[in-house]
Order: sequence, then C-alpha cells, then structure tokens
Amino acid sequence: MRRRLYLMRHAEVSYFADDGMPFRQQEVALTNRGRQQAEAARAALAGIELDRVVTSGLPRTIETARIVAPGLGAESWAELREWEGGRLADLAEDEVEQAFVGALRVRDEAARFLGGETLQELLDRVLPALERLVAEDWETALAVLHGAVNRVILSRALAGGRAYFGGFEQAPCCINVLDLGDDGWVVRTVNYVPYDPLAPARTTTMEEYWAQYRPAP
Repeated sequence: MRRRLYLMRHAEVSYFADDGMPFRQQEVALTNRGRQQAEAARAALAGIELDRVVTSGLPRTIETARIVAPGLGAESWAELREWEGGRLADLAEDEVEQAFVGALRVRDEAARFLGGETLQELLDRVLPALERLVAEDWETALAVLHGAVNRVILSRALAGGRAYFGGFEQAPCCINVLDLGDDGWVVRTVNYVPYDPLAPARTTTMEEYWAQYRPAP
C-alpha cells in the first residue's frame, strides 16, 4: 500500500504594501480571497483522514493549514521555508523585471532568487527535509508549503534525484497528489486548483507579483 502526500502551496497573500515596499516574511498573511481559497481546498479534501500536517512555520502556511485541516496540530519545519530572496533595492533597475518573471525558472544551481539564496542552497535544505519526512511513520500527510519548495519536491518525485523543474506552476492553494511506495514516487496530480479547476489564467505567479510590485507609470 502506497502512502499519500497532499502537497499544497499556501493560499493567496499580499507581499507588498500600498507604497510598493515588500512586507517582512513574518508579516505576510492571507488575503480575504486567500482565506476563501483555503476553504475551497478544505472542501476538496473533506473526508480524507490525515495522519499529520506539515508547514514551513511561516504564517501564511500555518494560516492556510488551520483552515484546510482544522483541529489538527500543524508541525513547523523551517527547512521547508520559501526560497529566500535578497533586497530588491540591491538589484540593478534594468534587471528587476527579469529577476521577477524568471526567478523560478532557473537551471543553474548558482542562480540566486531575487539576489538572495541560491538554488543550490534551496536544494541543500529542502531535499534532506523531504528524506526525513519520508523516513517517518505516516500513511496520509498534508504539507502546506511554498511554490519553489513544491517544485523541488515534485522534481525529486519525477526525476528520482537532485533536480529542479521550474516549469511547474503552483497557483495559490493548489493541491498536488503524490504517492510513495517501495517502487518510488507516483505523481498523481499537479497544480489542481480547487476554486478554479481549469486554471484559465495564463500568467505565472511571478508575473502577477511583478504587476503588483512595479510602480504605476
């Protein structure tokens, strides 16, 4: 019997204040729409008996988990926090847009996310955490994490080794379904959006963040 991991991205948040300044990681919270998205995910997972719930410990994952799986204590695994960016003000003006829209589609492990943590550093902390989770005893788990972290986990499940496929879009509060047995991972579902199953948007998450960040003309 295979074990099952429901791998989610946290619900919608706002990363920028009205003046365009980014919030600190601990200040980022769900929007009203994000809470509605989490309620849709809760309905999608209704009736599923979960053994454990894992978050990154950042407020947006904890808040999402509390809505999606009320009554279950959510664990905080700091190694699974989002890919850490640097200071946007340190990026050259002519590089900021490409840094945003291409941030999650890199290939080189030396590439930095918005001038911050490298892809290598991300892989070096997420992959051991995934192996630790796999080694523990559970049958059905929910992990509420982040877009880049989910990409790392999905890439590991598909490639079977150290890999990063940046082309996986992860909509707010999407659900990925992965099974794990003696023969390895089986990827059942990727980026299922319970509140909008056909995902009509053709922009990526980072393109939408760029639209929020860039100053009005």
